[in-house]
Amino acid sequence: MSFLKELWAFLRIRKKFWLLPILLLMTVFGGLIVLTQGSAVAPFIYTIF
Repeated sequence: MSFLKELWAFLRIRKKFWLLPILLLMTVFGGLIVLTQGSAVAPFIYTIF
């Protein structure tokens, strides 16, 4: 949790709010990759894309 606090402090102080959407997209795609690794949800995710 301290990592997230430190990251937020960095973004706020350095005015780098444009990094936030990039980090969110990377998190979402990482979650999709984890979900598609041999799960029952995989066929449904493939139909979305």
